[in-house]
Amino acid sequence: MGFHTYDAERADALEDPGRYEYVSVDELLALFDPEGEVADLGSGTGFYTDDVVPYAGTVHAVDVQAEMHDFYREKGAPDNVRFVTAEVADLPFADDVLDRAFSTMTYHEFASPEALRELARVVRPGGVVGIADWSAAGEGGAGPPRAERFAAAEAVAAFEDVGFTVERAEERRETFVLRAVLG
Repeated sequence: MGFHTYDAERADALEDPGRYEYVSVDELLALFDPEGEVADLGSGTGFYTDDVVPYAGTVHAVDVQAEMHDFYREKGAPDNVRFVTAEVADLPFADDVLDRAFSTMTYHEFASPEALRELARVVRPGGVVGIADWSAAGEGGAGPPRAERFAAAEAVAAFEDVGFTVERAEERRETFVLRAVLG
């Protein structure tokens, strides 16, 4: 991943419902319309994964830290969650296998041309990626340091460079959201 990963020893802090202040369940679901095979990129403890699983066939909880998967297993993961320990730049999926992918507050950890090319490889044509992340335009009171964040316009350019069409991108107070369709 990019600049850093979240400290797994503080995993319980990721279960804070205050996170919904930055992206609500309804907003997340509307951002990428979960269905079929879905990947949660940077799933951590499964906080947002749990909100998506009722609407998807299989959700692949992708995280670079096995300790986060351990936390999620202990918490109790739904039956349709599959754990994948991998970097977004090196996903162990076949070509065109994912119907949807999403990331909540972790895009800044994996944003690279290699990772986005890998997403373009594993998401099927017409598949959707939803991103909600900390914005470089934000005040920086929560989340990672501003120097580690991206602006929505930077994310749009990066997704378009690898073949996605961005249907929605907007800056908000501390975060940005993006909806991109492959092809």
